[in-house]
Amino acid sequence: MLIAVGLVMLLAPGAVWTVKESWKSNDGTEPSDLYLLSTRLGGGIFLLVGIACIVVSRL
Repeated sequence: MLIAVGLVMLLAPGAVWTVKESWKSNDGTEPSDLYLLSTRLGGGIFLLVGIACIVVSRL
């Protein structure tokens, strides 16, 4: 599950913004560059943690 969420956050941060944050914005046009960067970083962390969980569970 972490891997799937991480991949979506990493590859499509705009879609994450649309689902999660667009309703909070008055104009709702597009996410900021900082939001896109932080979402991608979070997605990378989720992806790494998901892979680490799989590796550790197989030991």
